[in-house]
Amino acid sequence: MIELIGVSKKYGATIAVNQVSFKVNEGENLVLLGTSGCGKTTTLKMINRLIEPDGGQVLIDGKDIKQQNPEKLRRGIGYVMQNIGLFPHYTIEENISVIPKLLNWEKDKTDRRIIELVDKLHLPKDSLKLYPNELSGGQQQRVGLARALVADPSLLLMDEPFGALDNVTRGSIRKEFKDLEELKRKTIVMVTHDVQEAFELADRICLMDKGEIMQVGTPKELLLNPLNDFSRKFLDGERLALEFKMIRISDVWANLHEASYVSENRFSPELSVWDAMEKLRSGNLSELIFEDEKGVFKKISFDILMRAFNQYKNTNQHG
Repeated sequence: MIELIGVSKKYGATIAVNQVSFKVNEGENLVLLGTSGCGKTTTLKMINRLIEPDGGQVLIDGKDIKQQNPEKLRRGIGYVMQNIGLFPHYTIEENISVIPKLLNWEKDKTDRRIIELVDKLHLPKDSLKLYPNELSGGQQQRVGLARALVADPSLLLMDEPFGALDNVTRGSIRKEFKDLEELKRKTIVMVTHDVQEAFELADRICLMDKGEIMQVGTPKELLLNPLNDFSRKFLDGERLALEFKMIRISDVWANLHEASYVSENRFSPELSVWDAMEKLRSGNLSELIFEDEKGVFKKISFDILMRAFNQYKNTNQHG
């Protein structure tokens, strides 16, 4: 879907992005992660020509974007920014309608699509005639997402999309984002400096530092197989919590003993180790029963779970 080949950008003597190359598969969510100033936003903006690269190529569906009209290119790409960027003197309806008007959509078609998105994004039905300052931060963020999705682009670029929200709102919006059917068929490139956010939402993560790619891989690959000191140290402060959240019961399944069926309350092995720990703790349960798709039952206590988790890590961890 998207390919960057040796893409670079300079500002004076400063190299903002240096020979960056990666591919994003169709339907994938690739997150550009790194500290402030590492070049991730510059990289994102070169995909829709908001910033022109000094060298290298950006291909979308195999076509070099330099050969395309920038305005036409951007109309076919959804874009969500950190400060949401709604027009303050436009109503919510007018804000969402911007791209359909540029594309000369019939009003009926635009209206149907807006009502569909308002419903999917859980916006109040009466919000369309309101102005941005009359909505909460979370609602404004949903409007920004609706505006990016209204023309149903196959590609979505998101620059710190939840950065302006408070932590509570941010957490709930992230969960909605992850579960939203509308986004499951999009190819997404997202920028964030929030490690938890990246690991929660990404199919793969592109970890950057000083304009260069340090590692590209799945969240589990970055956790268990860091390629260099930067990758290792970048995650050190949050490593254990991330491992609990990324590793699932299905991953440690082989390290658990089979059990006979003893409970009505059984769980899917797709539950994370973190969620299983939470259920054991908050439910005052001494053990949980899991059943896989073959009808095999396994019983875990906290001690058994920790032992299986550590065995899995010892077997799969390198670097």
